Amino acid sequence: MQVPTYDDVVAAHERIRSFVHRTPVLTSRFMNERAGARLFFKCENLQKAGAFKARGAVNAVLGLSDAVAAKGVATHSSGNHGLSLCYAAQRRGIPATVVMPYDAAEAKKAAVRDYGGTIVECEPSISAREAAIAKVLAETGADFIHPYDDPRVIAGQATCAKELIEDFGPLDAVIAPIGGGGLISGTSLALSTLAPEAKVYAAEPANADDAYRSLKAGRIITDDAPQTIADGLKASLKELTWHFVSRHIDGILTVSEEEIIQAMRLTWQRMKIVIEPSSAVALAAIFKNQDVFSSKRVGVILTGGNVDLDKLPWLAH
Repeated sequence: MQVPTYDDVVAAHERIRSFVHRTPVLTSRFMNERAGARLFFKCENLQKAGAFKARGAVNAVLGLSDAVAAKGVATHSSGNHGLSLCYAAQRRGIPATVVMPYDAAEAKKAAVRDYGGTIVECEPSISAREAAIAKVLAETGADFIHPYDDPRVIAGQATCAKELIEDFGPLDAVIAPIGGGGLISGTSLALSTLAPEAKVYAAEPANADDAYRSLKAGRIITDDAPQTIADGLKASLKELTWHFVSRHIDGILTVSEEEIIQAMRLTWQRMKIVIEPSSAVALAAIFKNQDVFSSKRVGVILTGGNVDLDKLPWLAH
């Protein structure tokens, strides 16, 4: 297992600089008062391709040799990693194939196609994704860029927290959503060098709480097909992300579907920015666990803003 280092993060930041945004950090007096803390929102919803995933995808694609890149890249994804990989591949002029569950958000499927990617649909389960991607790789010889269990991807995702600390540190804590764990792994990697005193928390839907249960049990526990509105957080931990989660995370906080929807809607209303349900999980966890964050300076990573506007969650409530 190749574990990325902070030197890899620095190299990734330089490599991707011309292809991603140094996203803004927003504050809100209303949110501070509601949370009882000072919140600093790292707005990856305003990132290229609409999500933090662009960082890891671009780092991985730009690091390929010409010979490997010529065969293209492939991945499986519910949306944001897939469309980000297609964005990166388009910039390099190579083909990209994305295995996606048939019920993935239409907005994310459209983005994959807009970036020139090819979609292979599968059943909405982890096992179906892995079977489908194995077939794609056998047929194409493409380089597999895993959504999170890849040192190149984790090093790229770590640049998000690196920027946050450089621009608004020191912070007492940073919180980010967790699915497969690529972002939280990168966050802990960056903070271990730049802000080792800062706490690192992950936020997870209670309906897809395999990371929470894994941390509690001391081993990886997987869910094959969890049901949550936070579609970007359905993945389960893998060996590399478990390395970081099991060693460097100070806690995983879970929230209900209703709490996710309320935090998402409140962000739209009060901050006037578009975030997707997965992004709202971190803010929902702060509201639910005010004793953990009271009076602290807290970085909140808003992971993405790729929303199906025809299926806004509060319209069904």
